Amino acid sequence: MGPAISLSKVEEAAPALVSLYKSAGVSLRKHGLEGERAAVYLVVDYSGSMKPYYKDGTVQALADRVLGLSANLDDDGTVPTVFFSTDVDAVTEIALDRHHGRIDEIVAGLGHMGKTSYHLAMDAVIDHYVDSGSTAPALVVFQTDGGPINKLAAERYLCKASKLPLFWQFIGFGDAKSKQFDYLRKLDELAVPAKRAVDNAGFFHAGHDPRTVPDDRLYDQLVGEFPTWLTAARAQGIVTA
Repeated sequence: MGPAISLSKVEEAAPALVSLYKSAGVSLRKHGLEGERAAVYLVVDYSGSMKPYYKDGTVQALADRVLGLSANLDDDGTVPTVFFSTDVDAVTEIALDRHHGRIDEIVAGLGHMGKTSYHLAMDAVIDHYVDSGSTAPALVVFQTDGGPINKLAAERYLCKASKLPLFWQFIGFGDAKSKQFDYLRKLDELAVPAKRAVDNAGFFHAGHDPRTVPDDRLYDQLVGEFPTWLTAARAQGIVTA
């Protein structure tokens, strides 16, 4: 079984994303995920410190890359997208045929950039997934440039969500030496089965300018831990598709 959406359809709907679609396909094959089907979500930090990343197009670039990945895994051509800060700012979607400038379009309708409530964003993803009625596994690309304002709540949500077919791939923007990311490294290493049913999270640091991370490396990082989680989740009956 090949990609969920054919190359010809991507060329027609989003010619600018063809190279990303191909790069994502290479990474999926490398990690034994060729022909796999999964929903792909994008969660984007809308806190005040993220302003430069919206202004210089970095967030749009991430959205484009996630769309390229999603087209290989899911046939609906859209990525459900959650913007979060102190609260959930938006639950929307980004589509293959309407990706250009979509981040600016969404952000134009949002209000004040607040702080970082991971758990509220996670709750929004869980609600969307459950409401969709899907039983397919889901890869959630969760972008942030700092730790959460409520660490206990974020950990609790991640542990509860370990019984659902959701894998959380965190991606950090900013200084690698920042202690802001110590918490995400901790989430990545939470004990199994003492705290969660399976290891349902990964963390990747993309640096000060994530746009400079080569596409192949980014995709390798986004999907690298997904196969291990899939195997564990299927063994425990969490993923049945």
